[in-house]
Amino acid sequence: MTETDMDWYGPDAATFGDRVAAARESAGMSQSQLARRIGVKKSTLTAWEQDLSEPRANKLSMLAGLLNVSMAWLLTGEGDDLTAPVEDTLSADIAAMARELRALREDLRAQAERAGRLEKTLRRLAASQEDVE
Repeated sequence: MTETDMDWYGPDAATFGDRVAAARESAGMSQSQLARRIGVKKSTLTAWEQDLSEPRANKLSMLAGLLNVSMAWLLTGEGDDLTAPVEDTLSADIAAMARELRALREDLRAQAERAGRLEKTLRRLAASQEDVE
């Protein structure tokens, strides 16, 4: 995937919290304003944006409505609710750091999958070793 066809808010590039923050900023609301309108504490909204927790279905529905995006887009990034940020307004240094962060995120995801496969293999080998003894 090239820089020009990058799906900024898709599941491979952004988290639920990233999409909430982007939609809130696009709607021109502060965390305090949105939290008050949804009926939660600012710390709760902050936790959602930092991916420390997720809202219940009724709050998710309210969130989507207030931010004028679909619930499916908030959860998965699929659909056409927000357009990618305009990169030509970013300085070259910021754009380079954003590309590096996306590459790092992809590398970390691949390493986590590799670690999971190795752990599964190790458990299988340990179990077969116990069967032999």
